[in-house]
Amino acid sequence: MAYSPRLLEGQFFSHTTAAALLDLRMPTGFMEDELHVTSVAPRRAPRGSGVIGHKVARSPEVWSSESGRMRASSPIDTWISLGRFLSLDNLVVMGDGLLSRRNPLATHDGLGVAVAEAGRARGVAELRRALPLLRPGTDSAPETILRLLLQGAGLPEPEVNGEIVTPTGRFHGDLVYRSSRVVIEYDGQHHRTDDRQFSIDVERLDMIMAARWRVLRVDKRLLARRAELIARVRSAIQDGLSST
Repeated sequence: MAYSPRLLEGQFFSHTTAAALLDLRMPTGFMEDELHVTSVAPRRAPRGSGVIGHKVARSPEVWSSESGRMRASSPIDTWISLGRFLSLDNLVVMGDGLLSRRNPLATHDGLGVAVAEAGRARGVAELRRALPLLRPGTDSAPETILRLLLQGAGLPEPEVNGEIVTPTGRFHGDLVYRSSRVVIEYDGQHHRTDDRQFSIDVERLDMIMAARWRVLRVDKRLLARRAELIARVRSAIQDGLSST
């Protein structure tokens, strides 16, 4: 990032700029043209064209690149700072990303402590609402969006990456309704473009279905057709319950 050499001691990228540097799960199209830069007191908030300056009273935990030239607020502090900017669902999506199955950047307890320490800062009320909705173990933002959609429609909450034991092995499903033996899988673009991943998914789902589980596959088009998607899932759950 071109601005990095201009960072002074006690300054770091923050807010949406930090989220981009840390590759956190941000809403599509939310990124701003301006850079958010925060200074630790007594240094003044930076000013300049294309820069949104902030100032904090004490130094928070800061992430640094290997070279030390790129500094950003930590993943947890970045999530806290965006409480005033993101919707509830988007805070849950980002929070789930921090607790992801692969390479988690935080723990639920750690996020809870950070929210408590934020006191009455702007956006904290929304963060408090988001905290109990977070679930560890997700693999992608669409999985979280799908889970929130189903819960919002009054359907039971599914297990996230629930384990399914079959005669041929143990497998995981993105969202699992265990009592009705229904698995919901989100098929992202990488599932189709990565031949190895595609083969792994085909074999895994074949084994799950052979163990008499029903698998519903959801792509971005079906996810956008919310009423149809909810109806399909509700029907599958009811069918599963009636046959058990």
